[in-house]
Amino acid sequence: MENGLKQQRISHLPAQDECTMEMGSQKYGCSHYRRRCKIIAPCCNEIFDCRHCHNDAKNSIEVDPLDRHDIPRHELKRVICSMCKTEQDVQQMCINCGVCLGKYYCSKCKFFDDDVSKNQYHCEKWNMQYLFDTPRDTTVLPCGHTIHLNCVKEMERHFQYSCPVCSKSYCDMSRVWERLDQEVASIPMPQMYQNKMVWILCNDCGERSEVNYHILAHKCLNCKSYNTRQTRGGGGGHTSCSNRILEMVR
Repeated sequence: MENGLKQQRISHLPAQDECTMEMGSQKYGCSHYRRRCKIIAPCCNEIFDCRHCHNDAKNSIEVDPLDRHDIPRHELKRVICSMCKTEQDVQQMCINCGVCLGKYYCSKCKFFDDDVSKNQYHCEKWNMQYLFDTPRDTTVLPCGHTIHLNCVKEMERHFQYSCPVCSKSYCDMSRVWERLDQEVASIPMPQMYQNKMVWILCNDCGERSEVNYHILAHKCLNCKSYNTRQTRGGGGGHTSCSNRILEMVR
């Protein structure tokens, strides 16, 4: 496939290999995915069953706001085989016991799943439905990604204005950013946080910036967008200001 993107299901294997592929299938994983590996989060170096388990744990109300974060899924480098406990680079087959870590595997998303009945097709090139064959109307967002038109309308009904693939804003958000400027300025942080600095990644321009921590949102120093997520700061973490943006546009 193009750019070395590896997305595959395994089939038509010799009997011995097929037995290895099925070993432990559907017996490991979490409520989100059935898979035979755990992930080592690149942001905090902790072990989780999947990215959703990580995000749920690291964004709970018990976690200090400075430490809350989402996992940067595309930066995942290491996994642990659930069968033999071997730590290794991200790949579909365990380097030690040979077991299949996930019958469905996407090397771009670092995604594993033993439940192939979902008919997964990950990433913009392999969407859940091939958009150019669909009878439904589609549109191309400013970022270049294609999406069903009714999906855009559904997103807007829920006040979501960023591409589901790359997270770039797909409409003019300047008036929302102006309102956020006013809100941030009107709510001073407590003394203990006033000198706190955090690193953010802008979803719109891709720039990384070090900015003053604020509980509401963080503004990109390059393009002035608030469509950002925290990548480092305090104890180290990734947070997004998307929830606050939703409140602003309601």
